[in-house]
Amino acid sequence: MYHPRLKGRHYEMGKKMGNVFKKYNTKFPINLDSFQIEFGKESGKLLKQYFPEAAAEIKGITDVIDYNNELFTAWIMCMGCCLDIDDGNSVEVKGCTAFSFMYNGDIYYARNSDLPPFLRKISKSIYYRPENGNEFIMNTSSFINGEEGINNHGLAVAMTFVKPKLDEIKPGFNSVFLVRYILEKCKTIDEGIDVLKRLPIASSCNILLADRNEKMVVVESNPLELNIRYPEKNKDGESFIITVNHFTSRKMRKHNASNYNIYRSETRYKTAYNALRDMDYIDGVKHAKNILSGEYGFMCQYDKKLDFDTIWSSIFDIKNLNIYIAEGNPLRAKFKEDKRLLKDIKNGAA
Repeated sequence: MYHPRLKGRHYEMGKKMGNVFKKYNTKFPINLDSFQIEFGKESGKLLKQYFPEAAAEIKGITDVIDYNNELFTAWIMCMGCCLDIDDGNSVEVKGCTAFSFMYNGDIYYARNSDLPPFLRKISKSIYYRPENGNEFIMNTSSFINGEEGINNHGLAVAMTFVKPKLDEIKPGFNSVFLVRYILEKCKTIDEGIDVLKRLPIASSCNILLADRNEKMVVVESNPLELNIRYPEKNKDGESFIITVNHFTSRKMRKHNASNYNIYRSETRYKTAYNALRDMDYIDGVKHAKNILSGEYGFMCQYDKKLDFDTIWSSIFDIKNLNIYIAEGNPLRAKFKEDKRLLKDIKNGAA
């Protein structure tokens, strides 16, 4: 993974990222059909209306690499929603398991990001210090938007992809821009929920929110309606919640376009559920590592023939802002501590 540090005005942050792309002569697989172009352009207008800072960041990139800004923005707005990424021949491929749980007075978040392996080399863990915004770490297989992160207020945010019904997709914020917006603008779960109720949502997705106030929810999100799913209790009364690649509630099942089996989505859910329900551990971080690495059942043990894998795993000790990441499948990659956010806060830079 790349580990950029971006700070200051959004346009300038975009220029810095653009110069990196220019230095390495980065090519972008922009190949949109008529539906994607129209959807992306309309969504880009809404991004500029509701999140002009992100639009300015995109502008900084396109000014440096000399790409058409409207088309480039359209492409980014299709991500996590209606974008083809496998050489233009298949719909977006995303697995991912995320969960949060309480243990002994602390609250933890953990995730496996399951994607095609070619995305491993270009994935990023970005430390943002934007002007007039929260400081945060955002992990992403893209840029500007992200799959997960945690900010300096102790708010963790993550998305999981849900296969959308085509006729329900509407111009708006895709799941990965919802994550970015909440990380930068919000301090608590309640603020994050208010954002999800206010912003136009483009497609089906789950948004997990957990904060240092010991709260956690999954907001099952769709352009037509939202459902807030609250945590369950394990046998010792500790809270936990899980999200994978389908809607779990009966209320939202009608919006699922999958058979609940996107890369063994239901199996991954049950593995995490059983491990968190049965309280048989004494270390929260270690327990999260064991779940992510498949110690309790199927989680990341994909067949090599699938050309699909866990390309990073992460754990956040939310109250203490301790961040751990394994850059690769946790069966093989070791978790290392990321001290960038905590170090700057302690030094008074954040």
